[in-house]
Amino acid sequence: MKVNRFIPALLLPLLLSGCGTLSGLFEEEVYEAPPSELTDYTPEFQAEVLWDKGAGDGAGETNNALGAWWQNDKVFAVDHEGEVHVFDASNGRRLWETELDQKVITGAGGGMNMVLVGTQKGDLIALNEEDGEELWRSRLTSEVLARPTAADGVVVVRTADGRVSGLASGSGEVQWSYQRSVPLLSLRGAGAPVIADDKVVAGYDNGKLVALSIIDGSVIWEKSVAVPRGRTELDRLVDIDADPVVINDTVYVVTYQGKAAGIDLNSGQTLWSRDMSSQAGLDAVYGDAVYMTDDEGNVWAVQDGSGDALWRQTRLVRRQVTGPAVAGDYVVVGDLEGYLHWIARDDGRFVSRQQITDAAIRSQPLVIDGVVYVTAVDGTVAAVQVPSP
Repeated sequence: MKVNRFIPALLLPLLLSGCGTLSGLFEEEVYEAPPSELTDYTPEFQAEVLWDKGAGDGAGETNNALGAWWQNDKVFAVDHEGEVHVFDASNGRRLWETELDQKVITGAGGGMNMVLVGTQKGDLIALNEEDGEELWRSRLTSEVLARPTAADGVVVVRTADGRVSGLASGSGEVQWSYQRSVPLLSLRGAGAPVIADDKVVAGYDNGKLVALSIIDGSVIWEKSVAVPRGRTELDRLVDIDADPVVINDTVYVVTYQGKAAGIDLNSGQTLWSRDMSSQAGLDAVYGDAVYMTDDEGNVWAVQDGSGDALWRQTRLVRRQVTGPAVAGDYVVVGDLEGYLHWIARDDGRFVSRQQITDAAIRSQPLVIDGVVYVTAVDGTVAAVQVPSP
């Protein structure tokens, strides 16, 4: 999708920087096609909703995707005002809630028996997952744009100034940081750094993927997944805003206006790549297929190892579809009207559809132990059973 030919309505609020240069650029009214209507299909099952609960005000009037976090049989959700809610993953029973009194723009993260919440002011707050007691609070260099994670005694967090930092899990003290300059113009948001073995894998707004040592933040390798091209700053956007996915020493990554690729975790070597543009994200089954939602709303399956297209589901165009999540024999995506769509992994056909809420689902569904966890912008958190084959 060429940004200078078709500008999605949500693109302008998502621009992170350089907004002063955009004055007068879009004064001419541009027609925007409406979302695709839902089409008829033959349902093959109706998935059971195990529970659904409210977690505060959700995203409020923001466009933020505040996805839930699963940890130790609990589901953690935070709303845009910093109200944290924790549910028993098996039955939805509310275990505790607490107010941080700070605005947030990304979902909660965690690890090492902590709940981690980054704020718009640049604070990183660690809570005890059992009762919500605050363990520590650390002031970072700018707002937190992606969910923090923790492992091996280190909390890893990404901030808006292009910095990935490693903090001591016991105290919140910054141990190391790695920073790359942010381009003049970029999309608002960032993919969350992923901890894999002794590495931290992070994507940047210039299309580069980097692997850092979790011990000291030193660079292990760096790879250009996509190279900025074009005459204008808009043409040259190649942000990695979707979270990388690491499975069996392969890093799966996709950029905006660039490439989808499989990268070797240990060497940084490109195993395969193909042209693709996505902010929504991807999921994968190692050695089988990689599933992606492109920026028009098409859901793709491509062959792992070659990137060759297996199928493309085109009937969700302009429905602001989330990144896909693999759920058994299916992939699931949410949309702007609160529908959860089930798509067969073998051929891309629709097999089920259910409306979880009438509010948009913007965050990628989370699949854990045969259950799909869905978060909507009105604060709804729902657990849906994955059907048996």
